Amino acid sequence: MKFVVWKDKKQVAAALKKVYDAPDCETAYRELEAFEAIWSKKYPYNGQSWKANWDNLTTFFELPMEIRKIICTTNIIENINRIVRKYTAAAAAKTKTSFTNDSAMEKAVYLALMQVSRKWTMPQRNWPIMLLQFINIFGQERCQIKI
Repeated sequence: MKFVVWKDKKQVAAALKKVYDAPDCETAYRELEAFEAIWSKKYPYNGQSWKANWDNLTTFFELPMEIRKIICTTNIIENINRIVRKYTAAAAAKTKTSFTNDSAMEKAVYLALMQVSRKWTMPQRNWPIMLLQFINIFGQERCQIKI
């Protein structure tokens, strides 16, 4: 979307959404070809970029749809990044210096994550289904679930 002009962004995003919302790799590739048929003259790099990185992108389609939705939702990640930046910048500003070592920075990030986790009161929608998918993929021990 970096090279797409403002007036086309909604239409291009809607066309690309069909690619990453596809239920499987084959359908996604067909949607990508449909995207290129419409937009390749105006924005040739977009389709080329997807095709050049197709092997990396197709691993996404191996995951169940419930987990893919979490991956596509960046609000949680953006919120965490904002909080971590806020705490690390505030800590650096108070001391008027940078962090003394990596351990000091790690502690500040850890404390920021502990602080933000207290505010998480809303459960993720369909979390039990997602948790079952994670257990199926990674195993019960790795997910630290006691049944």
